[in-house]
Amino acid sequence: MTTVQKIKEIEDEMSKTQKNKATSYHLGQLKAKLAKLRRELISPTGGGGGGGGLGFDVARTGIASVGFVGFPSVGKSTLMSKLTGTHSEVSEIDFTTLTTVPGTLKVHAGIIEGANDGKGRGRQVIAVARTCNLIFIVLDVLKPLGDKAIIEGELEGFGIRLNKKPPAILVRKKDKGGVAITNTVPLTNIDHDEIKAVLSEYKISNADIAIREPNATADDLVDVVEGNRVYIPAIYVLNKIDAISIEELDLLYKIPHSCPISSREWLNVDELIQMMWETLDLVRVYTKPRGLAPDYSQPVVLRRGKCSVEDFCNAIHKEIAKQMNAIVWGASAKHSRGQKVGLDHILEDEDVVHISKK
Repeated sequence: MTTVQKIKEIEDEMSKTQKNKATSYHLGQLKAKLAKLRRELISPTGGGGGGGGLGFDVARTGIASVGFVGFPSVGKSTLMSKLTGTHSEVSEIDFTTLTTVPGTLKVHAGIIEGANDGKGRGRQVIAVARTCNLIFIVLDVLKPLGDKAIIEGELEGFGIRLNKKPPAILVRKKDKGGVAITNTVPLTNIDHDEIKAVLSEYKISNADIAIREPNATADDLVDVVEGNRVYIPAIYVLNKIDAISIEELDLLYKIPHSCPISSREWLNVDELIQMMWETLDLVRVYTKPRGLAPDYSQPVVLRRGKCSVEDFCNAIHKEIAKQMNAIVWGASAKHSRGQKVGLDHILEDEDVVHISKK
């Protein structure tokens, strides 16, 4: 029996099993077994297989990477080509783009239902998606919710958690003492039997479990034990709004984390770019040469949390920070006339920095 068949068998059994006190241990075991089988699909073992193939070894460049994921013919190639100036084959035919195409926005590829089962080149596509800082899920506005659910299921199957944070669950293994479970929130969706069943499936017989996640589930516990989940923000890009009415457009805005656009007519793409910038939480810092106006054409882009003056200097050249004075203008400066700052000063978006030798 193949891994995919085993997964299907367990999913069928889970769907037929009603959750109650008597079945919670069994369901916990099934969920853990399912996660272990899906792990085999994420990181298959054994020889052969042919590798990733052309276009899937995408070098990471730039400050952040954005992945385009969606069904065929939803407009990914048109959107990426216009956003980045990178040519990606555009056609009305399904599966025109069969490899990842790197551009200023990082990764672009198609997905089909069953990708996490190894159909088509879905496994390689989603493997690239796991490395991204943000995912654009491109959907056709004429059928957004059905396709959205399918794509989310495919990404979930590969350990990608969209618009979520790691659950506040601590699993600390120990040498003896059995399993001790503590919780600072009510356990509404998981009980002690289910917890012990999950741990048993992973052969964990001695551990301290601390649950601080409201409404924690067995799936959350499995994610923590597996430890290979990636938590990535996503924007649902609802394409082809030029084909719908204003009333229908209003309904699309009710979908969380969504941005309706038309890549062909270039409608509302500015809002998408703004959402992308805010979601990635990037900071633009402009340079100011001595005696000249600030250069607003080529900002140094930093990630929030790594945007000190030292980070700024290192982004230009690693030797600069060793011998420099810095003056900053903008939101992070105390005075409008500029402020002398040290290496640990935290910069804000659109600050201007002048650096000179000591």
